[in-house]
Amino acid sequence: MNERIRSIACLLASIALIAACAGGVRTTHSKLDVWEQKEIAEQAYVYAFPMIAAYKALYQFNIDTRSSQYKGPFNTIANEARVFTPKDTAIVTPNSDTPYSMIQMDLRAEPIVLCVPAVEKRRYYSIQLTDMYAFNYGYVGSRATGNDAGCYMVSGPDWKGATPAGIAKVFPSETQFSLAIYRTQLFDPADIENVKKIQAGYRVYPLSTFLKQAPPPAATAPKFPAFTDDAFKTDFIAYLNFLQQFTPPVPAETALRAQFSEIGIGPGEPYDFKSLPLEDRIGVGLGIKDGFESIQKRRDEIGTEVNGWRIGSAFGDRSFYRGDDQLRAAAALAGIYGNDAIEALYPMAVSDSDGRKLDGSKYRYTITIPKDQFPPVNAFWSVTMYDGRTQLLVANPIDRYLINSPMLPNLKRNGDGSLTIYIQKDSPGRAKEPNWLPASDGPIYLVMRLYWPKQAALDGTWKPAPIVRVK
Repeated sequence: MNERIRSIACLLASIALIAACAGGVRTTHSKLDVWEQKEIAEQAYVYAFPMIAAYKALYQFNIDTRSSQYKGPFNTIANEARVFTPKDTAIVTPNSDTPYSMIQMDLRAEPIVLCVPAVEKRRYYSIQLTDMYAFNYGYVGSRATGNDAGCYMVSGPDWKGATPAGIAKVFPSETQFSLAIYRTQLFDPADIENVKKIQAGYRVYPLSTFLKQAPPPAATAPKFPAFTDDAFKTDFIAYLNFLQQFTPPVPAETALRAQFSEIGIGPGEPYDFKSLPLEDRIGVGLGIKDGFESIQKRRDEIGTEVNGWRIGSAFGDRSFYRGDDQLRAAAALAGIYGNDAIEALYPMAVSDSDGRKLDGSKYRYTITIPKDQFPPVNAFWSVTMYDGRTQLLVANPIDRYLINSPMLPNLKRNGDGSLTIYIQKDSPGRAKEPNWLPASDGPIYLVMRLYWPKQAALDGTWKPAPIVRVK
């Protein structure tokens, strides 16, 4: 995606230079000059980026039945009785710790009720509620609501009414479609049957079914546009216009949407980049180029750097972002559908403790965690390997994508009680192989996950162990 965007942007920039030399800025179809359009398009691209990333997942998970990523129809829970592998490509940096269950909710006709079974106290689980903006607007689970059984309702922006009997809490969504992501802790491969039993207890009901009432009229099925990589490039406005039909205006966006309308952005508005006048294409193309580069730069600056890890909070609800769409887009690029920091903290690394880029094709690395410096969590922690180019899990001969705390009994400790993780593309040898995290044959992207982190992790008291290049 990155190279294609750059190629298009460079071409459009060249056209812009030719046009400028030929006679300067001219009035365009949108009544704005090239540079005014560029500024608005850049802002709109940053605003739209996480929405388009979310739409990619929605389309592949719930619309395109031919997709290898297809999960099932709307308002139907899809349980995965396995952890994610390199074959899972719809979203970047997926975790491989917790079998997922997912439901894409269509909230237009009526709310959806999510019921959960009692889960044993030692097992972590969570349900993350995220909307079409990629805002996390609510949680159910071990940290948020406890491990007791209960029913919770998710309502769309048009629903009005009192909390129905039997509902522990109502979570209002700003958008008409909303994704619920379930994570159920897996202790080890032999534990999968227990996870399956828990997943079988996750129930989903339209509100009318839950209340044993007649259902309201069904909402008309939208004509979902096929997802292509052009959604992240010159067609982003066409996709944004489609998505805005399901994201009703909110006061915080009144001025922003009015500004966007000046370049043809609006709910359901037709938009064809290729049919635009030359000046419009130049302005929008340059806006895409600068917008994407700004997202990349912000992603690389999230948080503060500690021992090669960047630690920061990049996911949350609308009030968390306070209008900072660039941070929201950077978070989506780093790994869409990340949790709020209080639910899971994500130290990320592309460099070693000396600031040198991680590269599994050339170097080997170690992470040695002192016996009293393991990540402080109420649930569990992990370190996961991703390909630095794609941010997807890395195929390897032992099918191991992470090292996590449930694996500790089977890992080898050093004489002083510390733990060394060996990060390299080839086996470190039979004696060290239990602690081997196979690396990509090229750029490396590491993500540490602290599920339900303790205060020492949230306030910066705890420091992650350094990533050291082996000499």
